[in-house]
Amino acid sequence: MTSDDRVSADTRRFAAWALEARQTGDTPAIPAATVVVLRDTPDGPATLMLRKNSRIAFGGMWVFPGGRIDLADHGDDPLDEIAAARTAAAREAMEEASVEVGPSDMVLFAHWLPPAIAPKRYSTWFFAAAIESGRVTIDEGEIVDNEWMTPETALARHHDGEIELVPPTWVTLHTISGFDTVDAMLTALRERPARHHETHIAMTESGPVALWEGDAGYQTGDTSIAGPRHRLEMFRDGYTYDDSGAAG
Repeated sequence: MTSDDRVSADTRRFAAWALEARQTGDTPAIPAATVVVLRDTPDGPATLMLRKNSRIAFGGMWVFPGGRIDLADHGDDPLDEIAAARTAAAREAMEEASVEVGPSDMVLFAHWLPPAIAPKRYSTWFFAAAIESGRVTIDEGEIVDNEWMTPETALARHHDGEIELVPPTWVTLHTISGFDTVDAMLTALRERPARHHETHIAMTESGPVALWEGDAGYQTGDTSIAGPRHRLEMFRDGYTYDDSGAAG
C-alpha cells in the first residue's frame, strides 16, 4: 500500500461512513475497553498488536486487545463503569490472546468516542499494563495474527503501508513512543490526566483530518481556522499529530 493508497483508503472509509449516517442516522456508542499490553525487549518497550479478522468490524486493522463491556463485567457495582472496563479489558486480553493482565494493574490514560457517523461505534476506555512473558496464543477467530512491536516500528510500518491503524491506535502508539522502559512509559501515563477524545472528521483536499476538543476548528470542521491544535492529519506524506491545544 503506497501513501496515496493509504490516503485514498482513509478518504473512502470516512466518506462511506458519512453516506451511511445520512441514510440511517447516527449510531449509538457501545461501551468498550482495551488494554495496551507492554513488555520490555532488547529493542525497547514493545506492545502486543493483534490483527482483526477481515470479516468483522475493523477487519484487517491492527489493534490492541479489547472489546465491548458485557453485563457480567459490572460485578457488584453496576454504576462503576471504569471498574467494569478494567474487568472487560482483562477478559478480552485473555480471550483474544491468552494474556493475563490484572485489572488493578492497569493505568487508565484515555477515553475514545468515534465520530457519530461511524457505522460501528465503541465508547472505549484505554488502559496500559505491563506483563513479563511475551507468550501469546490468539483465538484465530476474531484475531488472525499477532506481533510484539515497538511503537516506533508500528508507526513506521503504518507509514510504509504495511499495516492499517485506526486513529485512536495511531495516536496511542505516538503517545507511548520514545520511552526507554515500560516503567518509564507507565509512570508518564499515570502522571498525565486521562484524555477524552470525541472525534470529529473534516475532509480536506490533502486528506482527512481528525479533530478533538481543544482544536480551533473542532466545532465548525474548518481546519484552516487559526488557533490551538488538537488534530491528526492523515495526508499523503504521512500522519501528523498536534496536541498543543489539548487539555492536560
